[in-house]
Amino acid sequence: MKLERKEKVGKFLAAVFAILLFLALWKSATMGTELGALIPGPEAVLKKLIESTYTNIGKHTIIQHSIISLRRVLVAYLAACGSGVLLGLLMGWYPKMEAIFMPLFGIIRPIPPIAWTSLAILWFGLGEMPKYFIIFIAAFANVVINAYDGAKSVDMTLIGCARMLGAKDNQLFFKIVMPAAVPYIFAGLQIALSNSWAAVIAAEMVRSSEGLGWVIITGMTVNNMEQIFSGIVMIGMIGLLLAAVMRRIEAGLCAWNKSGV
Repeated sequence: MKLERKEKVGKFLAAVFAILLFLALWKSATMGTELGALIPGPEAVLKKLIESTYTNIGKHTIIQHSIISLRRVLVAYLAACGSGVLLGLLMGWYPKMEAIFMPLFGIIRPIPPIAWTSLAILWFGLGEMPKYFIIFIAAFANVVINAYDGAKSVDMTLIGCARMLGAKDNQLFFKIVMPAAVPYIFAGLQIALSNSWAAVIAAEMVRSSEGLGWVIITGMTVNNMEQIFSGIVMIGMIGLLLAAVMRRIEAGLCAWNKSGV
């Protein structure tokens, strides 16, 4: 336990050192240089970020914009997780499902989310649905492919033993395939969450008047670099928090998968 605690403290101190080093390099790069005339230093960004928590940017404070972006991401992300895990497991376990859906999935998978923007507007109009669709696409492919790999990785010895004991296909699917695929699924969920959060900017370019993507885009329009960097920093902090939460959930649900457990 002491060794594990030392390891955690060491990682924390290394992370703090890396952040402080980055801020020092940023400060030195912008202090009295030509670059400093183009982008603000860290103290100016921090001041703007703090101010924007109690003063509005457009209709809302930056906290409210963050909540709006987070809501959009979570709605689309959860929809992508449910449908993506189901499709991936079905394709990985049932050859007929793989034959039907894998060619179509193979075509859709390489297309970047932002490329769907025009079609999203054409199909869903200018409301919230195009944003949800773009974020959904950003998450869907990673969830599907990891669930598919998880289903394909099942130990066939277990399958054979279960069949000998009289297990049916649906029992094999729910009792063996799904539990065995859980670590793969969580790896896909982690990547998909990062992609979803990154896609929120592209999604909020679709005629939006709120959200962190809108904050950055509006800052670009009026050449307000402090506002742009404040939005970027907020996106980074929330993305880090989401990743930490996902890792904690995975550690709790997949503790049995850790070496030595």
